[in-house]
Amino acid sequence: MFHIESQQYDNKSQHYADLLLQARGLLLGEHDLIANAANFSALIFNSLPKLNWAGFYLFDGKELVVGPFQGKPACVRIPLGSGVCGTAANKRQTQVVADVNAFAGHIACDAASQSEIVVPLIKTDGTLLGVWDCDSFVTDRFDEDDRQGMEALCACYMSSLEGAAAKG
Repeated sequence: MFHIESQQYDNKSQHYADLLLQARGLLLGEHDLIANAANFSALIFNSLPKLNWAGFYLFDGKELVVGPFQGKPACVRIPLGSGVCGTAANKRQTQVVADVNAFAGHIACDAASQSEIVVPLIKTDGTLLGVWDCDSFVTDRFDEDDRQGMEALCACYMSSLEGAAAKG
């Protein structure tokens, strides 16, 4: 059984370092994309403050399709290049948006979302798996510490899938 405890941290970097250890333990030995995505989403959503959505959009070869997540129901399909998720996927760069209302082309799946961070998920062969997306109900929720922390967490998630590829 996995148990998430509330803790106090001196800073975000310390919180992300602890969260990375928890993610490694949670994903250890499991290589299923959906199972790991579901548990990863639950871990992040229940561990980081001020989130109202955390989850995956998976690339189906044409567009991003909602995958495992925590939060309210979401947009099902997002074209590459559209919104924050589609931009991150298209540019293959993490997008940190302090105020989604100022982001040209923002897709409002939940009107409560005010800020967002999206990390592209790139396979070892260079192809796009999808994106990891977190929304917050406050502006300016995400910063450089969050970028670094989320990118490290996503690298952990992606490495958990490597065993599945080896089994082929």
